[in-house]
Amino acid sequence: MRNIRIASYLCVLMMSCLLIVPSFTTAKTQEVVYTVPIHDNVERGLYAFLERSFDEAMAQEADLIVLDVHTPGGEVAAAADIAKLIDTIPIDTVAYVNTKAHSAGAFIALHADEIYMTPDGTMGAAAVIDSQGNAASQKANSAWIAQMRSAAELHGRDPQFAQAMADVTVDLPQYRAGEGALLTFSASEAIDEGYANGIAETIDELLAQKDYEGAEVIAMETTFAEDLARFITNPIIVPILLSLASLGLVLELYSPGFGVPGAIGLSALILFFFGHTVAGFAGYESILLFVIGFGLLIAEIFLPGGVVGIVGGGLMIAGLLGAGASVTHMAYSILVAMVVAAIGMVVVMKFFGKKLHMLNKLVLRDATTTEEGYVSNVNRIDLIGRQGITQTQLRPAGVMDIEKERLDVVSDGRFIEKGKTVEVVKVEGSRIVVREVDHV
Repeated sequence: MRNIRIASYLCVLMMSCLLIVPSFTTAKTQEVVYTVPIHDNVERGLYAFLERSFDEAMAQEADLIVLDVHTPGGEVAAAADIAKLIDTIPIDTVAYVNTKAHSAGAFIALHADEIYMTPDGTMGAAAVIDSQGNAASQKANSAWIAQMRSAAELHGRDPQFAQAMADVTVDLPQYRAGEGALLTFSASEAIDEGYANGIAETIDELLAQKDYEGAEVIAMETTFAEDLARFITNPIIVPILLSLASLGLVLELYSPGFGVPGAIGLSALILFFFGHTVAGFAGYESILLFVIGFGLLIAEIFLPGGVVGIVGGGLMIAGLLGAGASVTHMAYSILVAMVVAAIGMVVVMKFFGKKLHMLNKLVLRDATTTEEGYVSNVNRIDLIGRQGITQTQLRPAGVMDIEKERLDVVSDGRFIEKGKTVEVVKVEGSRIVVREVDHV
């Protein structure tokens, strides 16, 4: 019995070892590299995709992240957030300038640990411009230049070249395309000045130079939702969406049933909140505020007073402001949407008002015209030329009697005593003008 018991213990011990051993044998034996594209314009919707990519890379214990940069630039605020995100990840990063990294793209590339470029790659031209394409204010440009210098210094690069990318006053004639031009490095120039660590035709060649030839390469791609979010959160698209939403819903409120305008307006709102939620800008509290506000605005149709509608409108605006990437830009977009809705309402009331059910209740369209038998006052033109006696003094207004009919009259400007004979010379609606009759 004792031998049997010992044998059982040994079997259990062996089974436990068999279960434990695989956990050691599955330890990572191959290097992992993540490639993350930064293409097209840099905007706030890109941040959510990069955050997801970096989180996945860290979860998979990646050894290297390659940022495939091909962008003409974009928003300064978005670039600053992305740069901060790159600085916080514990994994080595390489910016691969795949043809061009201009403006905000150059700023992002400078925050990577290393920079590689294609043979025809360029990096620089990073001046700040406003939404109209003009040079930004001195204050904004000064702050941006400081950020460019700081990004270069962070990874041991000469800050004067980073400054020259955003400041035409830096004296670097050997790299200038012309007087007053911003610095834009070619691949060879970037190598010469220590701004690039190497030149590679492809990412595979880059990995070979970095001794990652046998690494598992995981290429991150944006999802449909992320692509849609990047499109929707574009500063140009936001006011268009809000204008469609406001105009569609306003038209729907003044038409019977639920039709095309309401569907367009509701779809625009859903797209707006969907895109800003995926991009990480809108929380559930913003959506809840907007829904409550919209409900109160609908209730205003049935409740007198106007207070409910004002509160509802305020909550809707607060919800939209809270959902946007920038309060300033959202305020501008809301203002544009309100102007479009107001113009739309004027057009609808003028040209289509008779066809809309609720407008007929809100707008008085009946007119008291002469053709319909309405007159403002009886026009006594039959009195012209007739004579009567003044019953009071005319100063110039008073009373006269014509064949026992008392009439309120006015003199033609002169004072007329009581009991004088006067003649009606003019009738203008209710105004009867008389003149004293001269006797020979």
